This record gives sequence, C-alpha cells and structure tokens, in this order.
Amino acid sequence: MLGRIIQFALSQRLLFIVLTLVLAGVGFRAFRDLPIDAFPDISNTQVQVIVKAPGMTPGEVEQRVTYPLETEVRGIPRQTVLRSITKYALSVITIDFSDGTDMYWARQQVSERINQVLSELPEGVEGGLAPITMPLSDVYMFLVEGDGYDNMELRSILDWIIRPRLLSVEGVADVNALGGEVRSFHVVPNPEALIA
Repeated sequence: MLGRIIQFALSQRLLFIVLTLVLAGVGFRAFRDLPIDAFPDISNTQVQVIVKAPGMTPGEVEQRVTYPLETEVRGIPRQTVLRSITKYALSVITIDFSDGTDMYWARQQVSERINQVLSELPEGVEGGLAPITMPLSDVYMFLVEGDGYDNMELRSILDWIIRPRLLSVEGVADVNALGGEVRSFHVVPNPEALIA
C-alpha cells in the first residue's frame, strides 16, 4: 500500500510539488494569523463589588454591609460562585458567572441588585461595581510614609497627588485609599451672629 503511494508520488512529481507549496502557504498564513497571548484569558465572567465603610471594624462591615449585599445578589441567573472578603473599612464581593456569560449583562444584573441595597446601608458607606478587569490582573498594595508628616498630611498627599497620577497610567483600573486621617472642615455657625 505504502509502496503504491510512493510510486504514484514519484510519477506525479509536479502535482506533489504544487500541493506541497500550497499546503506550506496555507500553513504559514494560519501561523501568521493565529492569535497568541502570553497569558490567555481562560477565566469565567467575574463581577466585583467594592464598598468602603470608613471607621467600621471587620465585624461591623461583615454584618452591616457585606451580608446585606450578599443576600441581595444571591440568585442572579447563571451565577456559579459568590464569595466575599471583609477587611477593616472595606468589603469586596466577587460574583462568578458560568462560561459564555456576557460581561456587560452580568454587570447590569449585579448593578440592579446592589442599587436596591446601597441606599439602605449605614451612613458614610459608599461604593459600587469595580472597574472591568480580568481575574489575572495584578493588585498592588503600597504604603505612604514620610518623616515630618502626620497621618492627615500623608493621606492628603495620597488623595491629591499620588492617586491622580496613578489613575493616569495606562492599565490602572482603580486606586483605593485606606487608612490615614481624611482632612475635613467643620463649619460651626455662631447663632448670635446669624441673628444680626
């Protein structure tokens, strides 16, 4: 059998040379057009909800923020996993959806659910959907220190200088600031002066 194939190939040399060149050309074109990524996105659709609760302990955040949000987003169609991390003044809820779920549809479903609860959370609690990122994205944490600066000055430097510059870097989705003392201004009116 193999002998007959070889014999036929030798008798039809021109045909086999043309077929070999066509096959090599098709292979080269397929190789050139093949999308290759160093870190292919093999993850499922994932939506994160990040809520800041300044001044609350992890226990308070879990009870007053994380639990109501988890209860509300439970039961969204095509949801496969619901997990959360509660830290000092921060709640991060991650919802995984089944393969093939459209990212924007999933975000819309989660957004509709959490908007119903956000207004009922304790005063000062704020947050919402995290920016669209891949689960393989890196998360960096850093500490701002400086001799001669108090916590309020360091927090102001972070909020007004470092954060805007980091957000202007391509590929940075969000910068969350935690800790320090946030500068606030309190206006205390003098009732006697207001009467005059």
